[in-house]
Amino acid sequence: MSALRVSEWQKLPVSLKELCINTTLRCGQSFRWRKSGEDEWSLALHGRILSLRQDSQHLHYRASFPSASLAPPTPPASTVPFAAESVNQDDDDTLALVKHYFNLTPNLAQLYDQWALADPNFRKRAPKFTGVRILQQDAWEALIGFICSSNNNISRISQMVHNLCLHYGPLIGHIGETPYHDFPTPMALTGPKVEQHLQKLGFGYRAKYIYKTAVMVEEKGLDWLQDLCNPENPPLGVDPKPAGELVEGGREGYRRAHEELLALHGVGPKVADCVCLMGLGWSESVPVDTHVWQIAQRDYKFGKGKHSSLTKATYDAVANRFRSLWGKEAGWAHSVLFTADLKTFSERLVAKAEVKEEAVVKTEVNGIKQEADTVRIETITEKRVKRPFVKEEHQVLEVKEEKVTRKRAKRTRN
Repeated sequence: MSALRVSEWQKLPVSLKELCINTTLRCGQSFRWRKSGEDEWSLALHGRILSLRQDSQHLHYRASFPSASLAPPTPPASTVPFAAESVNQDDDDTLALVKHYFNLTPNLAQLYDQWALADPNFRKRAPKFTGVRILQQDAWEALIGFICSSNNNISRISQMVHNLCLHYGPLIGHIGETPYHDFPTPMALTGPKVEQHLQKLGFGYRAKYIYKTAVMVEEKGLDWLQDLCNPENPPLGVDPKPAGELVEGGREGYRRAHEELLALHGVGPKVADCVCLMGLGWSESVPVDTHVWQIAQRDYKFGKGKHSSLTKATYDAVANRFRSLWGKEAGWAHSVLFTADLKTFSERLVAKAEVKEEAVVKTEVNGIKQEADTVRIETITEKRVKRPFVKEEHQVLEVKEEKVTRKRAKRTRN
């Protein structure tokens, strides 16, 4: 087991309205974050293990670096990860990495207000899901992760990506007994036995796509993939540049990136849009899968006439509709509604009502009973309860409401 040089916990002022890691890390953007302690998340990233905690006002982070290169593996390198190189802690760029990875430059609270003003449905659903940010992941990792997402769920995608890292990614170190591997390089996935091995690991038809795409990217070079990035949201360490004004269908750079990604194996329009949004920084990209299509039908009047099914024309119409509503960051707003609809975050509502009636009769005047008030007091207690199969969930919320109604009795004579 490798020794690690563990830094002290640092904190970055970030409110839960600007970033909620318990939601952002579980909503289907990145598939490698794991719980490493109570309210603690960890991931191997850029040659270190990055660990996170959060309170209401701060994001707490620390980095764990390998103290030295690990011994090379004895089994064949085509199926076993290579060792990670040690990172010089004097050149620690973890703060810059955290700010970049979580895309902390945009003011998310202002964006929520902007989207809510433009869209009553967003205004209705978003308040329970503040702090959902679009990550700035490495484009290569996003590409392979979303190839795994085809006809899949978040839990199974996460297991596939975990196996990719475990068998082909560089080992960074351990937290307790748990090994943490960084994401494999394209070259690591081009070996002659990779496809067959991934089949044995349960990747199914995706094994072929991953292998062939790795071969293509290795031939083109990672620079080709990086060149597809939005210059406004470039890779870490690159200065941003303007990318032009939004037009229907998205900016020219977005459309070019989307088109070039479609040439890769296992990449259709939805996967290409996921990579554009979460790996290449094109914020107007709106991935439309069957789940988003259901939202479009339920809340935005799609599903009738020429858009009765999810064709290519309908896919484009949904994305353009959302871009016209939410603007250049349409992909961010779309992800909030996507997250709000995930079963992982849904809550069962338990309601208990208690009714109490009290009748009050006023004094008589000239032998006539005055109006009697019947006061009906109804107390409703609503409790949102965590789903039993989800360990990390929103806190239980209790809402108490009292309703008072009055019934007036008719006057009566003795």
